[in-house]
Amino acid sequence: MDGNDIAAGKCPVMHGSITNTGYTVMDWWPTALNLDILHQHDTKTDPMGAEFDYADEVKTLDFDGLKADMRKLMTDSQEWWPADWGHYGGLMIRLAWHSAGSYRLADGRGGGGAGNIRFAPLNSWPDNASLDKARRLLWPLKKKYGNKVSWADLIILSGTIAYETMGLKTFGFGFGRADIWHPEKDTYWGAEREWLAPSDKRYDDVSKPDTMENPLAAVQMGLIYVNPEGVNGVPNPQETAKQVRETFARMAMDDEETVALTAGGHTVGKTHGNGDGALVGAEPEAGGIEDQGFGWFNPNMNGKAGNAVTSGLEGAWTTEPLKFDMGYFDMLFGHEWELTKSPGGGNQWKPVEIKEEDMPVDVDDPSIRRMPMMTDADMAMKVDPAYNAICQKFMADPDAFKDAFARAWFKLTHRDMGPKVRYVGPDVPAEDLIWQDPVPEGNTGYDVAAVKAKIADSGLSQTDMIATAWDSARTYRGSDMRGGANGARIRLAPQKDWAGNEPERLARVLSVLEPIAAETGASIADVIVLAGNVGVEQALKAGGFDIEVPFSPGRGDATDELTDADSFDVLEPLADGFRNWLKQDYVVTPEEMLLDRAQLMGLTAAEMTCLIGGMRAMGANYGGSKHGVFTDRIGALTTDFFVNLTDMAYKWVPVDGGTYEIRDRKTDAVKWTATRVDLVFGSNSVLRAYAEVYAQDDNAGKFARDFVAAWTKVMNADRFDLA
Repeated sequence: MDGNDIAAGKCPVMHGSITNTGYTVMDWWPTALNLDILHQHDTKTDPMGAEFDYADEVKTLDFDGLKADMRKLMTDSQEWWPADWGHYGGLMIRLAWHSAGSYRLADGRGGGGAGNIRFAPLNSWPDNASLDKARRLLWPLKKKYGNKVSWADLIILSGTIAYETMGLKTFGFGFGRADIWHPEKDTYWGAEREWLAPSDKRYDDVSKPDTMENPLAAVQMGLIYVNPEGVNGVPNPQETAKQVRETFARMAMDDEETVALTAGGHTVGKTHGNGDGALVGAEPEAGGIEDQGFGWFNPNMNGKAGNAVTSGLEGAWTTEPLKFDMGYFDMLFGHEWELTKSPGGGNQWKPVEIKEEDMPVDVDDPSIRRMPMMTDADMAMKVDPAYNAICQKFMADPDAFKDAFARAWFKLTHRDMGPKVRYVGPDVPAEDLIWQDPVPEGNTGYDVAAVKAKIADSGLSQTDMIATAWDSARTYRGSDMRGGANGARIRLAPQKDWAGNEPERLARVLSVLEPIAAETGASIADVIVLAGNVGVEQALKAGGFDIEVPFSPGRGDATDELTDADSFDVLEPLADGFRNWLKQDYVVTPEEMLLDRAQLMGLTAAEMTCLIGGMRAMGANYGGSKHGVFTDRIGALTTDFFVNLTDMAYKWVPVDGGTYEIRDRKTDAVKWTATRVDLVFGSNSVLRAYAEVYAQDDNAGKFARDFVAAWTKVMNADRFDLA
């Protein structure tokens, strides 16, 4: 193509290569295995480089200076986005809340721990309307403090400081949230193809909130929690209460925390619906290039905060919306309420009768009083018996309410940060909270070599050692930094009884390892991991490699008292492709469940491939199954899985139950059997490319080294003290 071509109007780039308007691989073959979930947050997307460590950098932050600047920002109203009553507190609380509020307990995804609200789809959810303005208001602070504070920390801090400026004694704050630099586009937010589609689409029965599809928590696409106007926008506080309870439970909140958060969240600030929402412009991701990332342009704003339109509901909940006080309870329980419409047409509730002096003042003109409002979710606090009882308790003891809210806010904004060892800064609370999954400090002063020798002489099989260590460590999920081998919770309820952990085998192995821990001074957690390392080293030796598996002592042992057993139920594996196990048949394929597990464990596609091949070669399958064990040298860490998978001397024949036979092409004799998880490494073009690397004659040594590195990564995934 030359200059004449361009001048003649011919496109100088390949169509679809820049704007991605052409069909993708997944468009052409929608049932193909999509590995994108393992390619998120690649180092190429990170502008900071491999040497940058935010956990170290944030420790040098001027914490007091940042907090002082944040307090000044709250009352520095800008003409381009004026503050309600001259104070940005309500907006910043909403920003922090909606950043943290996308967290869901089932898979630990969502939340404010990575600054994901900066990217699509979250930055353009209907429920996040105008939060683009809040982030721009924070930009001068991010610019000033630079690499020493992440966007994720800055966003959550803004809400906490806002509450402090409004009179709340907060519970504390922990810095340490490292930013991501690419949207988590493969997080499943629901199957709907339109914003705010009727919630029936994600329920088997919308009248039974517990039938909502897992792992979802929000009731509709584009909402953080529930619809403030009622179920599918139809006011009915009794029904809304059911959805509130289920949604907050899926975000790890009990009834008392739910009431505290609702009341404390609505004690300050207001909703915005003083105008026609249909006139508001497109969301940020749909805006023109001249909009520069701004969305929801309001042609009728006219420089007045009172003209803002976001949710479509309009009004404040309390008489003094800039004070954290008991005003929410006074307003909700001090009046009878009736349905009404906001200027924007939204369903909301207003007092049947109210004195003018009890109304909040206008956000722009303090000489004018405005009617307060309640949402359907607020009315649920009054009509639901359990919620009402908690409200009565709080009204009788305001200090209890303030403490409950401060703790619930801290939990909401820190739930996805993982163990407290990851927290940084002067305001980290000394108290250990059970939802932080606390683990006592472990011993590092014992003789590691002596412990390994005792394990090797214990009579445990190689498979017993490897499987137990793996089962202990595989629960880790990087989404919210929960699970893992540290704490040895595999020996406690509920983990000790999980089907995937083979309870009888587990109990037998622990009965051997626990006395070794007691004799040597090592934690049981360390001994479990060491046993796995001993098993891997035996397999390496059998494969012709003299490699020591790295080990870092210091894991502690959790207790039942330090374990929130109910919240650990969601960590139970329903499948483990690494051990070729599936609890039952599911709608999604076993290989898709393998990818989900690998991504939660923080593995790359190459690491996943390497681990699968090694686990098969060592015979570490669940229950001793031979599926995928493509070797005559079981127990030796070899590349046989890959060599035989890619050998065209064999053919692959499906049989009943989702299994396959590997047959000799000449004799038709069955050589091995396999599952979908095994054969996907030969059928998927990307995974086959990795498998072929390890099948090469010159890569046996590389495979051994790569397996040891990947194994160690899994065993140390939750060792934040090593960072």
